[in-house]
Amino acid sequence: MPSDATAERFEFAFERRLARPLSLLGIRPDTCRLLLAPSWLEVRFGPWKVRTPLDNVAGAEITGPYSVWKVTGARMSMADRGLTFGTSTERGVCIRFHRPVRGIEPTGLLRHPGLTLTLADPSTVARRLQDLAAARR
Repeated sequence: MPSDATAERFEFAFERRLARPLSLLGIRPDTCRLLLAPSWLEVRFGPWKVRTPLDNVAGAEITGPYSVWKVTGARMSMADRGLTFGTSTERGVCIRFHRPVRGIEPTGLLRHPGLTLTLADPSTVARRLQDLAAARR
């Protein structure tokens, strides 16, 4: 796979009131980011990591606002197994995958059909991923 040097970097939006509790889990601005490369995307969220080829991205859209208890930290939805990496209640981008991805636990037994990220610039990321998904159809 290409190196991180060829990737666009997108930061998470950290809400001041959530920063301290999240830091206790190792979730800080220096440990969280989305890298978007020509052929893959990778998300680091404290101790968690999601990496998948771009051809696995089915689409992306802006979501939010969120309730604090539904978005803070790493969280899996019991309804659809979607994964959230959350640092803000404002807005985020929900990325949908063709094939569910590994994420919240290390064995890969749980796979996630979608990933919501509370990025500082969710509109740009959603637009880029939508364009990439449309170009691959």
